[in-house]
Amino acid sequence: MAETVIRLDGVRKVYSSGDIEFEALRGVSLTIDEGEYVAVVGPSGSGKSTLMNILGCLDVATAGRYQIAGEDVSEMDESDLAEVRGRRVGFVFQQFNLLASLSAWRNVELPLCYAQVRPAERKRRAIAALESVGLGDKVGNRPGQLSGGQQQRVTIARALVTEPTLLLADEPTGNLDSASAREILGIFDQVHRSGRTVVLITHDRDVAGRADRLIEVRDGLIVDGRVGVDTAEVPVVVKEAAS
Repeated sequence: MAETVIRLDGVRKVYSSGDIEFEALRGVSLTIDEGEYVAVVGPSGSGKSTLMNILGCLDVATAGRYQIAGEDVSEMDESDLAEVRGRRVGFVFQQFNLLASLSAWRNVELPLCYAQVRPAERKRRAIAALESVGLGDKVGNRPGQLSGGQQQRVTIARALVTEPTLLLADEPTGNLDSASAREILGIFDQVHRSGRTVVLITHDRDVAGRADRLIEVRDGLIVDGRVGVDTAEVPVVVKEAAS
């Protein structure tokens, strides 16, 4: 039986501004198992970005419980959350967030620097990660010498270099042309085939269609995930928040 990588039980997130409160997540329960490729979709304001931030330990729930690879992060402080982010989660964002002054391999090695990996090992692993995304001949190039699609490949290599439990991608093709987007999605397919757990946050159902399972978020609630179906045909069946 596959290990459960993500478990959310009754997760709520409330944002406050003065006397005004907004409930972004309204009692979300969800499990994702090791090796799954899941797409989370929903319109702007649906709560999917809030869900992503909680899954990536970039934010904490107001109520409920969240476990990643068996670790309960619900009560962790910022130091503990940072450690979990460094060990468990690899991030790929719409913005590449690369340092313009550093070569590709230097950008990729940065998470290993924070983990205090030895320099020779950092370089070896960074180059291997770049080779795995088809950039073995670009390891010395700076971001300004790379196309948008190549820069996103660098960010994927950086996300994978720590060998995380979970690869979390937020609109990873949003800044790319259609050809580059197909190449990037092909890399996610490859990462999934290697056994990695992938969660893709997107508003684009064509992008979401690459995943094996679809989860739709609307008004802070989560829609039943469906496996092996055409995402355009997924009915909206909303789970009511727990009372």
